[in-house]
Amino acid sequence: MASVSIRGAKKRFGDVEILHGVDIEIPDGSFTVLVGPSGCGKSTLLRMIAGLEHISGGDVLIGDTRVNDMQPKQRDIAMVFQNYALYPHMTVRDNMAFSLMLAKAGKAVVDQKVGRAAEILGLTQLLDRYPRQLSGGQRQRVAMGRAIVRDPRVFLYDEPLSNLDAKLRVAMRTELKELHQRLKTTSIYVTHDQIEAMTMGDQIVVMRDGRIEQTGSPLELYDRPANTFVAGFIGSPAMNFLPGTLRRAGGQASVQLADGTALPAPAGTAGDDGQPVIFGTRPEHLSLGSGGGIPTQVVVVEPTGADTFVSCRHQGSELSVVFRERHAFAPGSTIHLQPDLSRAHLFDAQSGRRLAA
Repeated sequence: MASVSIRGAKKRFGDVEILHGVDIEIPDGSFTVLVGPSGCGKSTLLRMIAGLEHISGGDVLIGDTRVNDMQPKQRDIAMVFQNYALYPHMTVRDNMAFSLMLAKAGKAVVDQKVGRAAEILGLTQLLDRYPRQLSGGQRQRVAMGRAIVRDPRVFLYDEPLSNLDAKLRVAMRTELKELHQRLKTTSIYVTHDQIEAMTMGDQIVVMRDGRIEQTGSPLELYDRPANTFVAGFIGSPAMNFLPGTLRRAGGQASVQLADGTALPAPAGTAGDDGQPVIFGTRPEHLSLGSGGGIPTQVVVVEPTGADTFVSCRHQGSELSVVFRERHAFAPGSTIHLQPDLSRAHLFDAQSGRRLAA
């Protein structure tokens, strides 16, 4: 096992800079997730760690070793790809053993390592099958088994679950997390799915346009997003945003919405009187009020059994609400929503940055 340090990493393709000086510290034994929209540079960064892409500037260290100029096979990493990359003419056993056979490991070593990986992943009964005889989830297990037998210092995962159906993805998320808890090998996982990031990562790195927006634990990012991008990206359904103006009078701070509705500002809010702001509240932090609060018009009601999802509109702004109770609101009706101010957020309208004392 080893820590991974990325210091001032840059990547250019010709005159186009894809990564703009990225700094990340990945602790030994952690499960770190790189998350962000398509094209943000997360897969490029992962390939730079693996040695599959040349680094244009900065350094990548695995442990205390600078690996910028080392070949992938010298870095002691193992990578699991999105498309499994299994050899169709080889059995599960031979696919998993392939890297050991290239390294000319003895038969006893190969059998021992393949057997251990197969037992961990529940593949023991499938070792003599071919990839075409396996389900998508079983193929992904074989791809992970091929990585495990190498006993690497670092696992790299490049969107390994994106080809699986929704139900299987949920099951495989649990299996991957359990696997990490057993092996305790440093893992770096790339995904555009923030649910995967929240449920799997010890540390999440949110990226956008080749830069890091925020790094922290899942709940740190959820509870204290650094800006509107992170606030809107982390959490499902996404955070609601309402434009307004910060007002200060008599030592009290409030947010005045476009229709004149006044909401107390979150405690410790920074900012100046008259400053354009964005009031943020998560769908699950809104409750139904008898009056006051935010008047909204019901657009769609979606009962799911356990929860009721309601889409509303306030002065042109869309709001999503999650009620634990069952409601049968009529579309077009008006309801008043009370935000939980202890969990509300305030951002500067121009920069998007969080306004906090």
